Amino acid sequence: MEPSTLYFYVNGRRVTEKNVDPETMLLPYLGRNLRLTGTKYGCGGGGCGACTVMVSRYDRGTGQIRHYPACACLTPLCSLHGAAVTTVEGVGSTRTRLHPVQERIAKSHGTQCGFCTPGMVMSLYALLRSHPQPSEEQLLEALAGNLCRCTGYRPILDAGKTFCKTSGCCQSKENGVCCLDQGVNGVQEAEGEQTSQELCSEEEFVPLDPTQELIFPPELMILAQKQPQKSRVFTGDRVTWISPVTLKDLLEAKAKNPRAPVVMGNTSVGPEMKFKGVFHPVIISPDGIEELSVIKQGNEGLTLGAGLSLAQVQDVLADVVQQLPEEKTQTLCALLKQLRTLAGSQIRNMASLGGHIMSRHLDSDLNPVLAAASCTLHVPSQEGDRQIPLDEHFLSRSPSADLRPQEVLLSVTIPYSRKWEFVSAFRQAQRKRSARAIVNVGMRVFFGAGDGVISELCILYGGVGPAIVCATDACRKLVGRHWTEEMLDEACRLVLGEVAIPGAAPGGRVEFRRTLLVSFLFRFYLQVSQSLSRMDPGRYPSLVGKYESALEDLCLGHHQRTFELQSADAKQLPQDPIGRPIMHLSGIKHTTGEAIYCDDMPLVDRELSLAFVTSSRAHAAILSMDLSEALSLPGVVDIVTAEHLGDANSFAKETLLATDKVLCVGHLVCAVIADSEVQAKRAAEKVKIVYQDLEPLILTIEEAIQHDSFFETERKLESGDVAEAFRTAEQVLEGSIHMGGQEHFYMETQSMLAVPKGEDQEIDLYVSTQFPTYIQEIVASTLKLPVNKVMCHVRRVGGAFGGKVGKTAILAAITAFAALKHCRAVRCILERGEDMLITGGRHPYLGKYKVGFRNNGQVVALDMEHYSNAGSTLDESLMVVEMGLLKMENAYKFPNLRCRGHACKTNLPSNTALRGFGFPQSGLITEACIVEVAARCGLSPEEVREVNMYRGTEQTHYGQEIHTQRLAQCWSECKAKATFSLRRAAVDRFNAGSPWKKRGLAMVPLKFPVGLGSVAMGQAAALVHVYLDGSVLLTHGGIEMGQGVHTKMIQVVSRELKMPMANVHLRGTSTETVPNANVSGGSVVADLNGLAVKDACQTLLKRLEPIISKNPKGTWKEWAQAAFDQSISLSAIGYFRGYDADMDWEKGKGHPFEYFVYGAACSEVEIDCLTGNHKNIRTDIVMDVGRSINPALDLGQVEGAFIQGMGLYTSEELKYGPQGALYTRGPDQYKIPAVCDVPAELHVFFLPPSKNSNTLYSSKGLGESGVFLGCSVLFAIWDAVSAARRERGLPGTLALSCPLTPEKIRMACEDRFTKMIPRDTPGSYVPWDVVV
Repeated sequence: MEPSTLYFYVNGRRVTEKNVDPETMLLPYLGRNLRLTGTKYGCGGGGCGACTVMVSRYDRGTGQIRHYPACACLTPLCSLHGAAVTTVEGVGSTRTRLHPVQERIAKSHGTQCGFCTPGMVMSLYALLRSHPQPSEEQLLEALAGNLCRCTGYRPILDAGKTFCKTSGCCQSKENGVCCLDQGVNGVQEAEGEQTSQELCSEEEFVPLDPTQELIFPPELMILAQKQPQKSRVFTGDRVTWISPVTLKDLLEAKAKNPRAPVVMGNTSVGPEMKFKGVFHPVIISPDGIEELSVIKQGNEGLTLGAGLSLAQVQDVLADVVQQLPEEKTQTLCALLKQLRTLAGSQIRNMASLGGHIMSRHLDSDLNPVLAAASCTLHVPSQEGDRQIPLDEHFLSRSPSADLRPQEVLLSVTIPYSRKWEFVSAFRQAQRKRSARAIVNVGMRVFFGAGDGVISELCILYGGVGPAIVCATDACRKLVGRHWTEEMLDEACRLVLGEVAIPGAAPGGRVEFRRTLLVSFLFRFYLQVSQSLSRMDPGRYPSLVGKYESALEDLCLGHHQRTFELQSADAKQLPQDPIGRPIMHLSGIKHTTGEAIYCDDMPLVDRELSLAFVTSSRAHAAILSMDLSEALSLPGVVDIVTAEHLGDANSFAKETLLATDKVLCVGHLVCAVIADSEVQAKRAAEKVKIVYQDLEPLILTIEEAIQHDSFFETERKLESGDVAEAFRTAEQVLEGSIHMGGQEHFYMETQSMLAVPKGEDQEIDLYVSTQFPTYIQEIVASTLKLPVNKVMCHVRRVGGAFGGKVGKTAILAAITAFAALKHCRAVRCILERGEDMLITGGRHPYLGKYKVGFRNNGQVVALDMEHYSNAGSTLDESLMVVEMGLLKMENAYKFPNLRCRGHACKTNLPSNTALRGFGFPQSGLITEACIVEVAARCGLSPEEVREVNMYRGTEQTHYGQEIHTQRLAQCWSECKAKATFSLRRAAVDRFNAGSPWKKRGLAMVPLKFPVGLGSVAMGQAAALVHVYLDGSVLLTHGGIEMGQGVHTKMIQVVSRELKMPMANVHLRGTSTETVPNANVSGGSVVADLNGLAVKDACQTLLKRLEPIISKNPKGTWKEWAQAAFDQSISLSAIGYFRGYDADMDWEKGKGHPFEYFVYGAACSEVEIDCLTGNHKNIRTDIVMDVGRSINPALDLGQVEGAFIQGMGLYTSEELKYGPQGALYTRGPDQYKIPAVCDVPAELHVFFLPPSKNSNTLYSSKGLGESGVFLGCSVLFAIWDAVSAARRERGLPGTLALSCPLTPEKIRMACEDRFTKMIPRDTPGSYVPWDVVV
């Protein structure tokens, strides 16, 4: 068949392609072919939303144009024939006009690193094209598929809410009471608390005008109406794509290619081909076939075309439910419930109903419901039409019940429910939205005569085996039984006996999944009982009181955000920007996609791509490596191994590429260099390595302790007489807590471009890094060049959080070696899965403690031991242990304290710095100890926290003097702002009347030391040029990675030189302009570089003072010209030598920190004791920020850090296999907080300004401290769990562990269902995952 021509539009411009490779996705095509780089790569699997675009299609049948968001990373270019694509560049730009969405996100301070921002813009834009005045629920739904690691989402939501209908409430009145009327837990807000200082003026926002949007190209409408009914065929090197446009052609194509998958949205086949190595030489993708989009309401049921997207199905079901009587809509309502939480809006708009059904994923949310409801599939072929039942046999792919190879799924008929028939669906996932179900279920019961006797029963579970499982025998045995509690007990016993989940089952969480089997059954029993009671109250008793709370949804509350920030000094000049909420310097460019990141840089002539080959074994010798097949592939130029690097294969204590053995899964073994990224990755898969496993294999902290596997000697701090204090203590207890690691999940993966200059062996490096100097040094060492031949440039970084230092430098060194070897530019961009596998993250910790205390909770002696899982090389692990020990006491004065720390050497990828640098772990261990002391004393944790808190001027355990008046002020302010005492009583009242939902309230103090421990690590430099037109060019050593340091630096120049910020420009950071700069991190980037910038400005002013004094009313242009005429230099280098700091670990004494950030957070949560779900109802945060340079940026740092900390402590769970392989390699498996996890209410308050003469304008660095405050959510959850356990008479306190996931919450809320599940004997099986 003759190849077809592809026509589509991008941003109003026609695109024609004659030779389209079916394997090409829209995302790389936009960037490489059209140079539209605003659409970003974040994960490649549709799980993060960074690549969101809007697709518009004309429907011939209805004459309507449908606009919807889509993931460009999963959208095959071939699928876009006749479509119009809008990217962020087509929405608005600085060169044309800004769209209101772009303006409002930027001015609401909704961008930080900005990498996720174009996706956010496009999701909101697509929503507004269909709903110009959306509801708040529609807004949350639209953003559910977009991840942000920086902002905490709240300012993005604020921007979106400016478009929403002004309802003034949560849009939901339960029991006729509005949430605004009752406050939280019935506690009214204190007067004045609803007011909030403005960060931006909404009156200035450009109004939304739908008439100004891009129109759908008329040419495409004509094309759709008049195009010949002829299949399109696109042929690439490996794959042929067939797009039939009639049902006849579809059936013919399937008959000729019976093994070819039928693809509509590519959300199932796409990830399989990309991540699982599945290959299809032929793909059939129907386009515009009316029979696949049928919507037909019959007398007996609803027929839906298999080609309808899940979003279209959701809309159809919502309409039909409104039209039909309630008794007919049971199945439809159950499907609607599942659809609301299934994936993000992008995936729901791409994925088809037929694709979802045919994929038969083991955790499908819809298939269990469809099967329980006895739906029918319509499957035509050239041989005729058939109807087959969608049942457990079909779902298990039984040949006798499946489609024949030549058949296609045309439509599905969903029967209406009958009177006395009830259908329910339940699911439990790691996150409330956009997360695969751990377990889900579809259940249906029919009482034929309405007498409460079961006539039909069907229960199907997902997530419990390799396919959807039907409890057939259990259901058969229960037919004829009355709907009673006795029946429920029998049903639980039968289901647990039939639906067996082995101890070694893939996915782990075995006991949790077993518990969910019967927990969901209980909830179904209650739902049906409630419906029966409503239909026939005389026969069926009411559930009010005993069971009612088991059916209620978690409190969602009304989304509110208030903040009390500092105002600029009243004596300040109006044009002085210090202390004012200035928008991020790149905010507008973030929203328009014009901000350039590393991979957005244009292709260099003859550029090559590099892909790494990594170890599949955790500890093994390399016996042989066969590169021949990889080298023989087209486009492959070279493969770099350790042998090529020779003696340059190591730097400091790090080895670049593995030599004779590998130390972890993900160890870099070699690097493939090819003409394209696709060719390099294909060749990398063909490298054959033979390993021989070595002993011992050490993965966990416990195994490291057992094998005495540690890096260097322990670190130790001690103060007071610990042994004597234990002897005099009134009570002593011992405990431990394990805390899992955390992935950085910066939105921009590791990215670098090495460009040889072709002269004098010079090379330029463009790297997404926090530490250009280190990149420069390691590359120079690897290339055996002087450092002055190697320059590293960084314009901005798409998030870092500590993860773009050591491993980034190793990746860059290998990339640079390949570039210089071949005298060609080489680009290396890690895929998300590679990035997570290779780079490591926050250290898992084991904390052991022995604590002596008085009966009033005062700690008199504390002996603590920290073990961190460092991984296979040292990296930053020793510093993390040291910082953990220095900061471990948090806000408490422990008079007699001994703490020791060990970095465990294991066969995992090396862990490294991550926001907080040891304190989020060590602080949590201390707080867990406090909570256990409180439980032993019969006191609240807050009482014990208060009695142990620092007061006035004290000395830390390492001998540094500390003034803690601001700590006490934060604590008391937080208690007052949060109305803690009133809400504590309200929580207790709620819990007394709610057996199955429990609320918890917790308040945690914060003392976060800021400093790097040495003077040398704190030095900084800056360069300021004044040009003859009066404009200024600024550069400094700090890296812009979202925290707004460049914005603050321009504010400093503006104040010091008394010129408008618009006169100052900053191009980026480079080792060419500011040499020997320190790493950007540790909350001090603005501090140190700002003092250097200030120094440079003051140097200039001192030089120019005679000129300015002669012409005080002159302009900078006049002063600059006068200086030039008098041969006065208009360039100045600023320098700051670093804060005085020292630490002697031999003596355990020193002054490592310059100042302390204080704060407190109070969080209230509600948990579901049956499933382990939780919702953060409200968080109040009070922070001591010194004198804020930019309140908007500082607020963003506090909120973003808090949400990241909330993820660390509650949802982010890294899973490793027993052989050391990381399972969680993307957003599909690893769940950072999403928009659904934001507290319903978030209130942030900054204390009035304080003065610190040593820091930049008395400001304080806030990048890291807020992470720890996320543990207030963990302790609130634990408070709720403890309430459930007390009510159930469970003895003692349950040991804490972190993160506190739904699994741990549910299993801690022990009840009759957790007790009835079977338990496996430890050692009788090999678990799927291990706790490292």
